[in-house]
Amino acid sequence: MLYLILGGGAFAAYLWVSRGRPLLKGRDWRIASAAAALAAFTGAAFVGVRGDWPVAIVLGVVGLWFAGASRKTGPRAVARQPVAAMDTAEARRILGVEAGASVADIQAAYTRLMRAVHPDKGGTAGLAAQLNTARDRLLPK
Repeated sequence: MLYLILGGGAFAAYLWVSRGRPLLKGRDWRIASAAAALAAFTGAAFVGVRGDWPVAIVLGVVGLWFAGASRKTGPRAVARQPVAAMDTAEARRILGVEAGASVADIQAAYTRLMRAVHPDKGGTAGLAAQLNTARDRLLPK
């Protein structure tokens, strides 16, 4: 019971100090989470040896949660590379369309190529950006 009161007091102190903002960010959170997982696993082993299995199971689950949380890196920012200004001839060459291509032909060529080079399909963000720039250059605004 004493440990629950101490844990609740530590949590209240954390909330009071942080005022809703996270105290640990990025790598600091990962290190603290891994340390908490290690502490929870150690506590589970100690309590399990003493024979208090329900507490050992709870500490093991808490340790697994902390271990999983230490592996999460969060969303990554995609680095946008600036695309140089593109003239109409280069845009046509990239999309593979003729000089008199219709809007439907340009859109069809863009869609066909984007399916092949999209980053989710194994392509790169740079190729997708070039296709976007070429399409924007050729399509009327």
